[in-house]
Amino acid sequence: MKSTPGTAHPPSAGATGRTDLGRRLAARREALGLTREELGRRCGADGNYITYLEEHTASPSIGILVRLADVLGVTVDDLTGASTGGVHGRATARRDTQLVPLDEDECRTLLGTHGVGRIAVFTPEGPAVLPVNYLVAGPAIAFRTAVEALAARAAGTEVAFEIDNIDDITAGGWSVLAVGELEAVTTSEEIRHLAATARSQPWAGGPRTHWMKLTPARITGRRVVHRS
Repeated sequence: MKSTPGTAHPPSAGATGRTDLGRRLAARREALGLTREELGRRCGADGNYITYLEEHTASPSIGILVRLADVLGVTVDDLTGASTGGVHGRATARRDTQLVPLDEDECRTLLGTHGVGRIAVFTPEGPAVLPVNYLVAGPAIAFRTAVEALAARAAGTEVAFEIDNIDDITAGGWSVLAVGELEAVTTSEEIRHLAATARSQPWAGGPRTHWMKLTPARITGRRVVHRS
């Protein structure tokens, strides 16, 4: 069906796209629940152009790729498939860069672009960092784990949660860190809401039905930017 300006396209049951770029773009857009028009508006493009990128062979400029990747919360390499099998962070640093802090609103926006992060907890054997599938639920960061897991046993303690984005094409990236007390979700109503909101099951598999949440006492972030 031909796209027309102002026409919303609901996410499809499966990612579309005829090229690697198109499939990756469509899969990430649909995972975030964005229409083509919404994605276009956020990155300064037309919804018809997003349709073209998803359904035809195209060579978009690095500028549009950077904007698309930023809105979708991935890297340019991730979007184009160049990062497959590669090692992140080995690009040569640029001379025109600086590290700038992110305000809390931008940090919270970036938290909503990812679905996997790392939670750092203290254990009797020392600190541990655990990858988790998560979602943003109001002011809280929520995830599922096993009732006997390290993360579940950390309830009532201060923990840190981190996500980041590394782009070897632009030698840039950002990170967001949230710190606060971890607690178990105990009310049936909140558990039902989180289960209905979650976009997927935990990738680690197994009986991970124990919901935990972190309501950050502070959120900080940093971004590598290029001055020129």
